[in-house]
Amino acid sequence: MSPYGPVAIYLAIAFLAATAFCLLPGLAARKKPNPAKSEAYECGVEPTSDVSGRFPVRFYLVAMLFVIFDVEAASFYPWAVQMHQLRVFGLAEMLMFVIVLAIGYAYVWKRGGFQWR
Repeated sequence: MSPYGPVAIYLAIAFLAATAFCLLPGLAARKKPNPAKSEAYECGVEPTSDVSGRFPVRFYLVAMLFVIFDVEAASFYPWAVQMHQLRVFGLAEMLMFVIVLAIGYAYVWKRGGFQWR
């Protein structure tokens, strides 16, 4: 068996499991449509507006900005763990990373990306 055999088996099993997890619930579910089930649930209060409307683009922009800056902030931990081994080179690289992050943050702030209107 080649060294990639176990990897191929693992990928095949993962693909089959993902496919099964996506298809089986739809096939096994009971289909009893009910007007009350199709209605929007807002904490027991009657819906005040149409829920099939579109979300504003602003919502997605704020969500993407959160993900971008959150992932970048999460990269500080591995750097902090290896800081003593990286020495001055690691410090310079992280300083460059922080500068690029600050430029992006300032750009988004100046454009009003953090204001929820």
